[in-house]
Amino acid sequence: MKFLNGVTLLLVYQLTGEILVRLLGLPIPGPVLGMVMLFVTLMIRGSAPDSLSEASSALLSHLSLLFVPAGVGMMTHFGRIADEWLPITLALFLSTVITMVATALIMQLTTRWFVRSVSEQGGQHE
Repeated sequence: MKFLNGVTLLLVYQLTGEILVRLLGLPIPGPVLGMVMLFVTLMIRGSAPDSLSEASSALLSHLSLLFVPAGVGMMTHFGRIADEWLPITLALFLSTVITMVATALIMQLTTRWFVRSVSEQGGQHE
């Protein structure tokens, strides 16, 4: 029953995100907004309910099944991939580099912010 409650909670957040995106005309996918709302809820709450933990663990244990359709798609369209290997390779390479640079910058900013907030809190206790 916990699993069913957890999956229901995930689907409610996804549905809520989808409804808000359609009502407000936002340029992001509904499930992404739903996951952001779930994240905010969990941050405010401080922990995940047992039902959500059980459902997410069960879903994550079968995550590899989601790669099967992608693999089948690659085999089905192998000729097209072979014909367009250069743009695909460039897109993969550039997106990887951009992601790594963005991650490094965000990590630096977050680390500086965290160190600054810890040092400010340390100065207040003295």
